[in-house]
Amino acid sequence: MPFLFIMFFAYILYSSLLNKYYIGSTSDIEQRIKKHNTNHKGFTGKTGDWILNWKEEHPSKEEAYKKERQLKAWKSRVMIEKLISDI
Repeated sequence: MPFLFIMFFAYILYSSLLNKYYIGSTSDIEQRIKKHNTNHKGFTGKTGDWILNWKEEHPSKEEAYKKERQLKAWKSRVMIEKLISDI
């Protein structure tokens, strides 16, 4: 039986309509972006223009979530934009 290796991601999206960033984590980055861009009640469901600006792979859900929490704790657009520009 083949070994299935699932990667997890911390990610940053950007909406030009809102001029805002969104930070999250997931195991399926493509599907998650599609969800953010659908019309739903959450914060990202308002515009449908979210694009991926940054992602980082992690071997576990816990590590990806830890990175998400670290980025959110920055509460700094300057630091987020520096991280994005460093890639």
